[in-house]
Amino acid sequence: MASVNVQEEVSAPANEVWSLISDFGGIQKFANPRFITKCECNGNTPGSVRTITLADGEKIQERLETFEKETYRFSYSILGECSIPVQDYLATTKVTAIDKNKCQIDWQSTFNAVGPAEEAEKIIRGVYTGGVIGIRKALGL
Repeated sequence: MASVNVQEEVSAPANEVWSLISDFGGIQKFANPRFITKCECNGNTPGSVRTITLADGEKIQERLETFEKETYRFSYSILGECSIPVQDYLATTKVTAIDKNKCQIDWQSTFNAVGPAEEAEKIIRGVYTGGVIGIRKALGL
């Protein structure tokens, strides 16, 4: 099993970052529009499913597995097959306050790579680092 873990500090209060990223269907608020063109979601509680449409028309379905408002943490899985070369993908995103105006985003996942693990890890790491860049941009940082 492969894994990726990206930890990034963001110069914003943890509750502001959490408010942005905890909306499971609101990924377009911070995702790069060159990669994600649409997101449809049926809720924001465990079991909810979002369908993300990529720029090339590919669709990825993800299910919200856990949602812990008190600890600013949620996890989600990819359902079925997709263009990302992974299976049994489970990701966890957590926001931790460092001080009143700074927090850390911890975005990690485990998965079975389809093909070379290094290739899958590079893709997933790019998704996470791009997501953090988008979060900063959405917050005006």
